[in-house]
Amino acid sequence: MNRRFLFFLGMLSCVLIGMCVFPVLAKAPTTAKIAFGSARDGNREIYIMNPDGTQQVNLTRHKADDVSPVWSPTGEQILFASDRERPQVPPSWDLYLIDADGTNVRRVFEKSEDRRHPTWSPDGKQIAYKRLDRGVGYIYIATVDGKHEERVAIGGTPSWSPDSTEITFVTKAGKERWEINILNMRTQKQKVFFPFEARPTWVRGPEWSPSGNKLAFSWYDAVLQDKETVYTVNRDGTELERIVQNPGLGATSPVWSPHGDALLYTQRVANLRLELFKISLGGGLPQQLAHTGHWNHGGDWFDPAFALPVSLQPHLLTTTWGKVKSQD
Repeated sequence: MNRRFLFFLGMLSCVLIGMCVFPVLAKAPTTAKIAFGSARDGNREIYIMNPDGTQQVNLTRHKADDVSPVWSPTGEQILFASDRERPQVPPSWDLYLIDADGTNVRRVFEKSEDRRHPTWSPDGKQIAYKRLDRGVGYIYIATVDGKHEERVAIGGTPSWSPDSTEITFVTKAGKERWEINILNMRTQKQKVFFPFEARPTWVRGPEWSPSGNKLAFSWYDAVLQDKETVYTVNRDGTELERIVQNPGLGATSPVWSPHGDALLYTQRVANLRLELFKISLGGGLPQQLAHTGHWNHGGDWFDPAFALPVSLQPHLLTTTWGKVKSQD
């Protein structure tokens, strides 16, 4: 009887300790969602909506500016940049996490630095971002808990390849010229991916396709074009294709759909407003997703059908039960 009672106490302890160790897990959306930034409430906030533009919901509801949302590979969290370190002058951006339902906002790093333009590694264990050090932009990678941070290149707007082996980013190659570079994560060597002509040209926002065989980016060439617009190109640099034929006052910040069959992008429209559009890569006209008449910019597309599975880690509970059994 005594041994049975001790066994019962041990099992009860495991359950109680496990409840204390493991907080309630964040839940990913059960349907496809787009996260984006909007200033419709007077300052920039993080919103989510359906891929057709319906059911737009404010997640952050904070007086600071919140921008550049990106979904975690599991869809449970959104990583974003914010200038919440006010009243610092000038305001300094840093990275924050928020659960998909708008709860549990927290800083990634204990020590504040100017960090922005984040992206996730495909396994969800690391992030890459641009960090300003003494006015120079560098690409950094860090663990999601913010405890380990490493500088890897000079540049900005990083994007992690789907197989985790490379990071693409932009870097300044001259007074008025930018290039797309690719960093090999194993060798730490980098190379110019797309050799733009040696004349004034602006390129930004390179983004890997879900299959890893293409990049999307926006490009403005002072000689060839009158406006910035969205292009795709094969991984080997071939088949450069202009996707947005009529970019209004300029189209930028392309993001692939999880299926790889459409692009989300930001377009400058009348009165210099920014609005979100999506366009099918199979043809058809662009569709405007936001109609608020305010700043609607950037975004990231999540679909649970393509999400990284959430893996529970019950090792702490197992260890605790092992200790209970050893004391029996």
